[in-house]
Amino acid sequence: MTSRQHRRRVRVWFGEHVIAQYVAEAPLAARYEQAMRRRFAGLRVTNDILGPQEHADNN
Repeated sequence: MTSRQHRRRVRVWFGEHVIAQYVAEAPLAARYEQAMRRRFAGLRVTNDILGPQEHADNN
């Protein structure tokens, strides 16, 4: 497995709109997810596996 297969994409949602997105290795993504959950307590935060063919930039 390559490291790309271990990457995660964390997104913060305002309704159906993504207002923040972050891609990182699983431990960093988990830290970011928890920080976003604290900061945006009323919004949905997702942490998904980033597939080997997907590409996303850190925003």
